[in-house]
Amino acid sequence: MSAALDSLLDLLDLERIERDIFRGASRSALIPRVFGGQVAAQALVAAGRTVPADRAAHSLHAYFLRAGDPGAPIVYTVDRIRDGRSFTTRRVVAVQHGQPVFHLSASFQVYEEGLEHQADMPAAPDPETLPTAAEMLPRYADRFSDPGVVDRLAEAREAVDLRYVDAPPFATAGEAREPRSQVWFRTNGKLADDPLLHVCMATYVSDMTLLDSVLLAHGRGGWAVGDVVGASLDHAMWFHRPFRADEWLLYDQESPSASGGRGLGQARIHTADGRLAITVIQEGVVRVPRR
Repeated sequence: MSAALDSLLDLLDLERIERDIFRGASRSALIPRVFGGQVAAQALVAAGRTVPADRAAHSLHAYFLRAGDPGAPIVYTVDRIRDGRSFTTRRVVAVQHGQPVFHLSASFQVYEEGLEHQADMPAAPDPETLPTAAEMLPRYADRFSDPGVVDRLAEAREAVDLRYVDAPPFATAGEAREPRSQVWFRTNGKLADDPLLHVCMATYVSDMTLLDSVLLAHGRGGWAVGDVVGASLDHAMWFHRPFRADEWLLYDQESPSASGGRGLGQARIHTADGRLAITVIQEGVVRVPRR
């Protein structure tokens, strides 16, 4: 296991203060606020720790309310909304400096047999044939006005091996492309056999690239290039089938719409053997900076 992955796992291992109150640390991100994937994953950890072990997360719906302060801990309060025979529902509010910064509702279900069908996995190259972040990022160093961006991007991806199928938005800024993006990802090391951990890790990664397709449609390079400003607004995930976040997952993303200073991304995550594991939808603020 890489030191970066070990550090990320520590970040997700929340401190229990009371029966339904947890505290999590934060760390700096590429931008001066808490990374949205971090707070979403931590909130799901908090919810999951109040649910019986035989119930797996099957969906979450979340809103990002305020920018989180990476220099301060986050307190997560869990509300036990319902414990039914098949489903368990939890609501989590994340608080910093006395104000809510994030709200999550999550549902968990006892395993049961049922009808089965799924969308086909799209074509994609073998992830082992694609460059790693450490190999790819230096090629585009001249695209960033801040020379330190490459190092910060590489550091943000040390815990997760994330490989772009096609060039990322910052590589083709100024050139409008089809609003679709694919990445393969897996953790940089083996994880414990805890289904909640794998779900939380996928939640963490899901916020990294989902709005890329919005940028591609307009030839924008992204936050690191500086030709857009933005932030996540809301995030929804449905967990369809078991998966491991330490094995290759294909994140197939597209944007059906952008308007009103907002962009929508939707995606499917498949396992390497073709099973549809997760569906993700996110809306974010995507604004062109005023000169």
